[in-house]
Order: sequence, then C-alpha cells, then structure tokens
Amino acid sequence: MSYDTVLTTERLKLRRYRADDLEVLLPVLGDPVSMRYYPHPFSRDECAAWIESQLRSYEADGFGLWAIELRETGAFVGDCGPAVRTVDGTREVEVGWHVHPEHQNQGIATEAGLACRDYVFQTLGLTRLISLVRPENVPSCRVAEKLGMHIEKVTPYGSGGWLHRVYVADPA
Repeated sequence: MSYDTVLTTERLKLRRYRADDLEVLLPVLGDPVSMRYYPHPFSRDECAAWIESQLRSYEADGFGLWAIELRETGAFVGDCGPAVRTVDGTREVEVGWHVHPEHQNQGIATEAGLACRDYVFQTLGLTRLISLVRPENVPSCRVAEKLGMHIEKVTPYGSGGWLHRVYVADPA
C-alpha cells in the first residue's frame, strides 16, 4: 500500500495514516481540550486502534480519515477525511476532523474539510455527505456550516448515545 499524499490545499497535505503515526496522533486524540466532546481523551492504545481502523478503512472502503500535515513544514496537525458511519440504521459517508490544540482556530479544519468534501463529490462521485457534530461543539458546527452543510436532524449517536446534529451537504 502506498502512503502517498491523497489531497493538497494551499497550506495542507492530507495523506494516509501510517502505523508509525502514533506519537504524532496521541497529542491530538489524547488531549482533554480537543476531545472534550468525546466520552474521554484517547489512551495510547485507543490511538493505536484509531490508526488501525483507518488502515482497515482504506482497504475496505478506499478512503478513511487522513493525516493532515502543513505543507511548509511537514508538521502533523490533525486528521480529516471521509469515513463510513451507520446513523439510524443507514450507511452514510461522514467527513470528520480533529486538529491539534496549537493549530485550532486557524482555518485548518475548514480548509481540509472543503478539500475532502470536494473529493467525495468529484472523485468518489457520491451525492450526499454528512458530518456528525454534538450541538455544544460550536467550533465544529461552524466548520460544518463553512463546508456548506445544513442540519438535517438531531439523533443519538455513538456508544454514549449523545445527541448529534446530522449536517448534510449535497454536490453543488
């Protein structure tokens, strides 16, 4: 399997995860501030399982969340990409994102999310894309809106059954 770049934007490079990305991912998914809308920050083992899950998704679905690096420095700043989710019994493709706390509020999630949205519609040929966001996660709600998404419904999702807004985008 090649770990080549999947997408590039003005500032970012999105690439497939590698098994050795654990040390750069842990400060993102293990951070209490970044993960405040999740049941808990991820442990080292949970981060490793996250990477393995993405590697399996690449094989099964042809896509998954991708590592985000700054083009200028190569620094890992988070992840973004399409992933298959089951919402209310329906298989959906969701765009999701996580950004390292030091790089939040710099438009990285929006820039990566726009590239992923366009990839889903233009390259994968899908006609629907969702994003699952807890209503209290105002920063991610704003990102979804900047991606041109609108709220379709609110539904319980995940192991905690927490309410999530289901944002939807259709091809332009």
